[in-house]
Amino acid sequence: MDGAATVIAVVNQKGGTGKTTVTMNLAAGLARRGRTLVVDGDPQGSAGQWARMAPEERPFPASVFAVAGPLDRELKALRRDFEFIVVDCPPTLEGGTVSGALAAADQVLIPVLPSPMDLWGSVRMGRQLDDAKAANPKLKPCIVVNQVEVRSALSRAMKSALMEIDIPALEQHLRRRAIYRRAALEGGSVYDLGKPGLAAAAEIDAIIDEVLA
Repeated sequence: MDGAATVIAVVNQKGGTGKTTVTMNLAAGLARRGRTLVVDGDPQGSAGQWARMAPEERPFPASVFAVAGPLDRELKALRRDFEFIVVDCPPTLEGGTVSGALAAADQVLIPVLPSPMDLWGSVRMGRQLDDAKAANPKLKPCIVVNQVEVRSALSRAMKSALMEIDIPALEQHLRRRAIYRRAALEGGSVYDLGKPGLAAAAEIDAIIDEVLA
């Protein structure tokens, strides 16, 4: 990357898919590998609020920077100072924040819930991703299936739906785990929670390995 940060945008026009949970735990995992920044592009400011919940003696391991509006110019300046930047995008495909993130990103992660209905809702995003890839040929979009029930693998219908769309899915998915909610309440990540967080941390590390491969 010529000494510049790898930029990962976390995008979905639907709310409730775990965008900020993915962003913050991904950033915490990346921070163990290099200097990491979270860009909070969501007007709700969820990433910033998450980091502010951290106790003074254990600050969140990645810096969090709130920005509104077009991001491409901001990211161009910021990427010189970090190894990794994770952008928590607003739950919309409209406006300058998402388009700017897609223009600057190397990777786009799209969290979806493990149901075909939620996945089909992401197909509309495929058209915007095609436009973004025309302007930014290095862009690699991937779906992350989130909140998979512990005792059930991905359903046959979900696997079939994943095969029907043009956006590839990561091999690693995220289980539905209470530890992710606990991490948010404590302003940290699953890496901070000792033995109870180990399985979740392994999931996040596996996602990072796939994304950076």
